[in-house]
Amino acid sequence: MKGILLAGGNGTRLQPMTNVVSKHLLPVYDKPMIYYPLSTLLLAGIREILLISTPASLPDYRRLLGDGEAFGVRITYLAQPSPDGIAQAFLLGRPFIGDDACCLILGDNLFYGNGMTQLLEDAGREAAEKDRAVVFGCYVNDPGRFGVLALDQDGKVADIEEKPKAPKSNYAVTGLYFYPPGVSDLASELRPSARNELEITSLNQLYLRQGRLSVRLLGRGYTWMDVGTADSLAQASAFVQMLHARQDAVIAAPEEIAYRKGWISKAELIASAEKYASSGYGAHLAEVAAGKIPY
Repeated sequence: MKGILLAGGNGTRLQPMTNVVSKHLLPVYDKPMIYYPLSTLLLAGIREILLISTPASLPDYRRLLGDGEAFGVRITYLAQPSPDGIAQAFLLGRPFIGDDACCLILGDNLFYGNGMTQLLEDAGREAAEKDRAVVFGCYVNDPGRFGVLALDQDGKVADIEEKPKAPKSNYAVTGLYFYPPGVSDLASELRPSARNELEITSLNQLYLRQGRLSVRLLGRGYTWMDVGTADSLAQASAFVQMLHARQDAVIAAPEEIAYRKGWISKAELIASAEKYASSGYGAHLAEVAAGKIPY
């Protein structure tokens, strides 16, 4: 299973904050936004990751994440010359994906919830072993901003619409997608939409018409945030800060995930802790290495 981390676009809804920095590098409380979707890929067990961003922003991501060694993974980088739709990632990333199943996550999506790891692993197996695409749905108050799921009486996907004026449900499609081998071939059949983009909803509709689309609904025990506006950025930071303050829970620490999965050694984790020794993040990694933080 390969992973694509899509961190493109111009972040216009967050200007002027994004005039000189990629949206996905803005802080969500104590760490860059990109750490949250990166951690989701790691929780899914994905160790080969392609990060796609604008040509101007790629050097910043390289400086931040390197080759992924600190997280026990391999990260490669690719430029998206212009933001021509989410599904374009599968065309740009065709050489990287090869004949493997693939998970794509948007760089501004935050997921949290007990049992998330199992949910992600199950979705990955369904894509890789059962030749099915898997999307995640979440109940929202404003579904018209997203791709929207229509479900039948058995909870299966009956239809998907992109930003409908009259949504058929309140279940939005999140920015996390698992696809079986061959996704690049199917994406190559897409044509630009009215807004001149290769829409991820159009790709999901192709799988739906083939009878190969599954949905996992994120219930009330899960949190999903699409951090694309100033309000949602502030809300995400407040949510993460609340978890820290009330539960002493540091979420989306990729070095910790890598250590607990056995991808990096204790010595490597301690080296990361020392790198950030002046911050609370470094103190957390040190406590993980010392066995003081329960899993």
